[in-house]
Amino acid sequence: MHSVVVGTTGVTAHDVLAVARAGARVELSEEAVAALAAAREIVDALAAKPEPVYGVSTGFGALATRHISPELRAQLQRNIVRSHAAGMGPRVEREVVRALMFLRLKTVCSGHTGVRPEVAQTMADVLNAQITPVVHEYGSLGCSGDLAPLSHCALTLMGEGDAEGPDGVVRPAGELLREHGIEPVELREKEGLALLNGTDGMLGMLIMALADLDSLYKSADITAALSLEGLLGTDKVLAPELHAIRPHPGQAASAANMLAVLKGSQLTGHHQDDAPRVQDAYSVRCAPQVAGAGRDTLAHARLVAERELAAAVDNPVVLPDGRVESNGNFHGAPVAYVLDFLAIAAADLGSIAERRTDRLLDKNRSHGLPPFLADDAGVDSGLMIAQYTQAALVSELKRLAVPASADSIPSSAMQEDHVSMGWSAARKLRTAVDNLTRVIAVELYAAARAVELREGLEPAPASRAVIEAARAAGVGGPGPDRFLAPDLAAADAFVRGGGLVAAAETVTGPLR
Repeated sequence: MHSVVVGTTGVTAHDVLAVARAGARVELSEEAVAALAAAREIVDALAAKPEPVYGVSTGFGALATRHISPELRAQLQRNIVRSHAAGMGPRVEREVVRALMFLRLKTVCSGHTGVRPEVAQTMADVLNAQITPVVHEYGSLGCSGDLAPLSHCALTLMGEGDAEGPDGVVRPAGELLREHGIEPVELREKEGLALLNGTDGMLGMLIMALADLDSLYKSADITAALSLEGLLGTDKVLAPELHAIRPHPGQAASAANMLAVLKGSQLTGHHQDDAPRVQDAYSVRCAPQVAGAGRDTLAHARLVAERELAAAVDNPVVLPDGRVESNGNFHGAPVAYVLDFLAIAAADLGSIAERRTDRLLDKNRSHGLPPFLADDAGVDSGLMIAQYTQAALVSELKRLAVPASADSIPSSAMQEDHVSMGWSAARKLRTAVDNLTRVIAVELYAAARAVELREGLEPAPASRAVIEAARAAGVGGPGPDRFLAPDLAAADAFVRGGGLVAAAETVTGPLR
């Protein structure tokens, strides 16, 4: 199995995806182990001094003014984990928890947290044993770290709480650790705090959303091209020289993708046929501008994610000169903003896709297609209610686009009086990505049927490859009304699993 080596300078998005989704093994580099040991020496020296040091020999948050005597410090570390493991609601997905744990390990290995090497190794061991702590939906305000989610992970390291084993069964964490020969950790000064204090949950969800949206934007370019064919639209608006004079890179990439998919089509450019028109509607003509703006948003979000991946987020932090300093780097605002921005872009991409679907189904605007793409309109309803489902999804996408990061609820007796709500932004973005996939699947379903109903005109070779692959994947074609939900589910699986992009690329080569 592929292994990811964690050093002192951060990890890559590819590393996060490998651990979170592919179950890759995790190893600590010699450099990381040395940095962990060096930082721990600094913490131990400070712990031995009579003067209080925040996070080492004091309470936390609003209770930071109390000096904790040496004999109570181990109890303090256990208590902070137990008390902060206060999540509620449904369980968070396994891939999110693995990303959360791995990213916390990344920061621990930076040498800025003061955690002992054996604690870091236990974190790696738990990941490698495919043990997944039970983490709940609610509990993080996205400030002072994703506290409750990270606390549930730290609880597993202590052999407490519940976790899911490699067989998918939830059991007491202590039992799972014993079965895999993992010794529970006994936390010492600063370690409990260091395991809880990071933006790791929201960052992990951002990285996975970026990977999913990268594929979905290519998928949307393909379905937009199919819709253009189905509507007998013109591909002249996709000419690179037109996009060069408005030099947004995402727009140029989207137009190039659509042009590649449409190459060789007999369905484009029929504006002066029986139903003449000067230009296509915005949902068709402006597809690259909308999808391109979303692509540029992805690029900005990716830059923020890369910066956060290179960061060591903890409070206090151990500096190379031996100081242990309090800071505010745990605030999730940078990540929260782009999570919200991506949800806005996803909503708009879904909205324009739904408008194209509606146009394909409306006999007054579809340029010769049957009403609702039905086999015998009136007897058959065709795809009428498929568009209703798509519209409901788009409406939900719009609600999910309301920014979480614009909110803040003070906590910790007003010590933490401004929070980012970044975890909430990440959770709703995951739902938005999920729903956007379904929206694109419905457009694919309608556009493929429309293209096939244009008898006597051949679609582009790439379009034909997509339609044939979709049919092979169980996505049904034109015909009398039938139970539609299984067809839509097959279309969803085809898009979600990457089949749509893969089919187009057999003709176009790699899309941008």
